[in-house]
Amino acid sequence: MDDWPFWFLLTFLFVGAMVRGQAIYWLARWVTEQALARSRPHSPWVTRVHTWLAGEGPERGRIAIERGGLVVVPLAYLTVGFQSLVMAGAGMMRMRWLAFTLAQVPGALAWGLIYATIGFAVWATALSAAAGSPWALAALVALSVVVGATLLSRRIRSRRQALREQTPVP
Repeated sequence: MDDWPFWFLLTFLFVGAMVRGQAIYWLARWVTEQALARSRPHSPWVTRVHTWLAGEGPERGRIAIERGGLVVVPLAYLTVGFQSLVMAGAGMMRMRWLAFTLAQVPGALAWGLIYATIGFAVWATALSAAAGSPWALAALVALSVVVGATLLSRRIRSRRQALREQTPVP
């Protein structure tokens, strides 16, 4: 993609971000509609999506939208991982399509600009640093372990808190 003209690359990334966001939104919305219409999905892939939507992640996306409003949708594009949760949360809430799409445009544009300018360069630099230096590779592995342990710790704490809230106090 280094040889692509900037505007073509930006358009390509913008359209890709929009399509991805729409796909997650519509998949979450459709599965939510199906779950409301029936007690349980029957096909395996719908069951997997249903299980994911019933989990903690999309619920956090939905709560973020309820607290912050539509501005959360474009801001989610500036995060890694959370954007999928917000898109799924919007679909689960059955947010109006036009409002979701209009809110999605600035975020997808910002995401495209970041990756069309410095985003891929940052990834390439990190990968070449890791490939060329064992210390850089060790630092990336250590960073990944710290981030993973932090996320796991938060998940365990939130599940314990949820169990405490569900357990009746005598």
